[in-house]
Amino acid sequence: MITLDLINDDNLPAPDSAQFQNWLNQVATRLNITGEVCIKIVDEAESQNLNKTYRQKDKPTNVLSFPSDIPEFVESTHLGDLAICAQIVEQEAQAQNKNINDHWIHLTIHGFLHLLGYDHIEDTQAETMEALEIELLADLGIGNPYI
Repeated sequence: MITLDLINDDNLPAPDSAQFQNWLNQVATRLNITGEVCIKIVDEAESQNLNKTYRQKDKPTNVLSFPSDIPEFVESTHLGDLAICAQIVEQEAQAQNKNINDHWIHLTIHGFLHLLGYDHIEDTQAETMEALEIELLADLGIGNPYI
């Protein structure tokens, strides 16, 4: 079970807390994970600032993942934070002719897997992560986002 803190201070168009909670819990149940996650819905300016600061890429992006960096001696179930850019999600869904809700689900799961240590820098890592994403999305009735 995942405890979620959703922040959408600017009331940007995005799914509600119950939807995010449902998606994260379905993944957590399948992977036998528990913990806390914070999702912040951001605009393009904040996304670009975060992406530049933490990834040295001076452009907005769809989702940024910030895994928890709490020392082992500190008891915490916080898995990390996600920053999801509402405008980029919408733009990508339109450009890729995808259902907007399905794209929100995909990017939420993608970011969540990064919090759990999955990555796609190397080809073998990417294959593993994408295969898991495809399986998890199929569990939610969503087709392969990579075709």
